[in-house]
Amino acid sequence: MAGLEPIEKIRRRWPLVLGSALTLLMIVALARELFGSGLAGLQQTIPTHPMFYVAFALFYLAPPTFDYIIFRRLWAIPLDGMAALHKKRIANEVVVGYSGEAYFYAWARQRTQMVAAPFGAVKDVTIQSAIAGNTFTLILILLVIPFMDMLPKDLVNFSTIAGSAALMVVMSLPFFLFSKRVFSLPRNTLWWVFGIQMARLSTVTLTLALAWHYAMPAVPVGTWLFLAAGRMLVSRVPLLPQKELVFASVAILLIGSGEALTELMALMAALALLTHVALIAVFSAQSAAKKLGWI
Repeated sequence: MAGLEPIEKIRRRWPLVLGSALTLLMIVALARELFGSGLAGLQQTIPTHPMFYVAFALFYLAPPTFDYIIFRRLWAIPLDGMAALHKKRIANEVVVGYSGEAYFYAWARQRTQMVAAPFGAVKDVTIQSAIAGNTFTLILILLVIPFMDMLPKDLVNFSTIAGSAALMVVMSLPFFLFSKRVFSLPRNTLWWVFGIQMARLSTVTLTLALAWHYAMPAVPVGTWLFLAAGRMLVSRVPLLPQKELVFASVAILLIGSGEALTELMALMAALALLTHVALIAVFSAQSAAKKLGWI
């Protein structure tokens, strides 16, 4: 048994290696965007209204905060877990989709005293996030149908929307039919997670609309809310071609200037990139300080 001890230690070292590799990939991807065209949006006029930055901060913080609420209940993770959840979000956005889940799983595996079997919970929360996204999109489709006449008919038609809605239902249906085999968490916990995910999507949509409104206050907040919902709808509808063109067309119809909105979105993307870089720098410095025993 003593001879097997080094092998056991090596086997358990993989979460640390995976987490470190993904962190390095995040840094490389952020540097590439930072020194590429990622900050081009900062060349635009910077909003002066302070509420724009409040709304942007809420928009940025919403996804990891709602994730923290979920895993706080599931695992009782400490406040330090917010750093891992921020890295999870950054990895998904700048590395590749769901790489953040891999990072967060590796982070949890290093803390087996906190949670014995993290894979099931990470899997269930990820699936519930996808189901909530499909459900939220279906609700948006029902809200948009009465306004179909406002949309460009050469880009969007009822058959495309109906086909996309049917596809999203078909994609989600197996998880309900085989829920006992797919999910690890209890049913009431799954419904609670689903509710939190829906609240997250609603908060992101609302805060995005408020940020746009305070950047361009001449446009009513209701118009921005409709446009923010349309942005999420356009991004998630699977059978819709030329998504950016559709969104620009809707923006022109609603606010009269697709170029102004494009510049505003570029600005927000640049601010998000800068926030990503700042957080990774802070988390890396904190990790180094802990290893050196400074904190």
